[in-house]
Amino acid sequence: MNAPLRIANASGFYGDRFSAVREMLTGGPIDVLTGDYLAELTMLILGRDRLKDPAAGYAKTFPRQLEECLGLVLERGVKVVTNAGGLNPAGLAEQLRALGGRLGLAPRIAYVTGDDLTARAADLGAGTPLTANAYLGAFGIAAALRAGADIVVTGRVTDASLVVGPAAAHFGWMPDDLDPLAGAVLAGHVIECGTQATGGNYAFFTELDATRPGFPIAEVFADGSSVITKHPGTGGAVTVGTVTAQLLYEIDSPRYLGPDVTARLDTVVLADDGPDRVRLSGVRGEPAPATLKVGLNTLGGFRNDVTFVLTGLDIEAKAALVRAQLEATLPRQPRELSWRLARTDHPDAPAQEEAAALLHATVKDPDPKLAGRAFSGAAVELALASYPGFTLTAPPAEATPYGVFTAVSVPAAEVPHVAVLPDGTIVPIPPAPTTPTTTPPALGRGPSTSDSDKKGPFLSAGMRRGALGLVAGARSGDKGGSANLGVWVRGDAAYGWLLDVLTVGELRRLLPEVGDLPVVRYELPNLRAVNFVVDGLLGQGVSAGTRFDPQGKGLGEWLRSRYVDIPEELL
Repeated sequence: MNAPLRIANASGFYGDRFSAVREMLTGGPIDVLTGDYLAELTMLILGRDRLKDPAAGYAKTFPRQLEECLGLVLERGVKVVTNAGGLNPAGLAEQLRALGGRLGLAPRIAYVTGDDLTARAADLGAGTPLTANAYLGAFGIAAALRAGADIVVTGRVTDASLVVGPAAAHFGWMPDDLDPLAGAVLAGHVIECGTQATGGNYAFFTELDATRPGFPIAEVFADGSSVITKHPGTGGAVTVGTVTAQLLYEIDSPRYLGPDVTARLDTVVLADDGPDRVRLSGVRGEPAPATLKVGLNTLGGFRNDVTFVLTGLDIEAKAALVRAQLEATLPRQPRELSWRLARTDHPDAPAQEEAAALLHATVKDPDPKLAGRAFSGAAVELALASYPGFTLTAPPAEATPYGVFTAVSVPAAEVPHVAVLPDGTIVPIPPAPTTPTTTPPALGRGPSTSDSDKKGPFLSAGMRRGALGLVAGARSGDKGGSANLGVWVRGDAAYGWLLDVLTVGELRRLLPEVGDLPVVRYELPNLRAVNFVVDGLLGQGVSAGTRFDPQGKGLGEWLRSRYVDIPEELL
């Protein structure tokens, strides 16, 4: 079986391009169409939906996308695999059956469930969260496809499982086929976020047509190797750089843990395979951990935000005045009141907006009244009694609920992973084998939390001061309350320089907001990259963050804008 399985992606998040499903079905031949709709924040949103309506809890856009394309799916024999089921995969499966009936079609629909542990959370030591969902693996999906399903709907599986499941079903992989599974995991990781693999959010976007990137395709082979590509004529580009960027997205150590296999990120080899084609090979797999990650979303209370515009002179004094006034006006001290002064002002500015700074105030409290008009109304009441030029960016508003995301681990045997086949048969999926095997040695110098592994100065005929981004790309994101920041360069000489220069200490200097937070640096020599994990930078994560960039998406671009001494031969 030498032909690859062509697995396309049509969604990277709940709210992604609506037309992508049709675009991927009509843009060229594919065997499987996947859609990733879930994220930590999405689970919170779906949890609140379910509170209002127990029949809700799934991504409502997916049935509407499929309504205009279901006939095309069945006509072309394309299998559809999606986690749009969210908190209610059975409910979404029923909606899709009803949709087929209205259209005069009879799709064979299966769903995967067992991930929702909300009702058992207290017994598992996880408290009483709004949602508690284990990250399931790929073999429930595989079982559904082997039983002839046209459409497989899941709840909370890992994003990569949407690719691994179809590949395992097609090639007959078993749970102990670690290397092929690991290769498919990384292929899934590359395409799971849609156009981020084809030039979206790419550090060097000026080098390609980034106006409307096409969605990605993974051509997966029987040995687990793959080629990342896209439909001909679509925008963006698939390059070693765009694939590297996505491999670095929201990871931590080079051991990429999953419910089916641990994929070794430090073993992947990338190679140019022609225009808009990048080959992934060499990925080694290790046994999965004996536990599954369980994501917990808890309603943390209510929050509100007010932003004061401070213009011209005496910015610090103006900020101090209004802060003292507002805090004295509140009926009691809220659970949390944070202030952030963004010095966006410039001296002698030719435009008024360029002369202004922004003072952000965020309140959090269990009482929606205190966090609501008692807070925003108090800010408005200062309009004629505070600093000169008093202005707010928005009128007073009510408080909104916010969620707190945490994660725990539970034994995989405690999670009833099941596939419900098109005929209603329930198939239990056993946990992945966790028998230790001989593993390849770690590459690079291993994780670092200090500068003790610095090898010495990079030899150069001359240095030039400039932005790190002149020679380095970056991609960053959130892992709950932690942030990941992957940095890569092009060329071995640049990588040697990056390893010596971009230490943990230098990261703290370049990004002062990191402060004394725990930081670990991991090396990925095959990708010419380093990955930093900063614990706690994003606070409580999800909608609880008060940082300017609450999900850390712009952290990498901030780092690229900072100035360092760069060897002239790299410029």
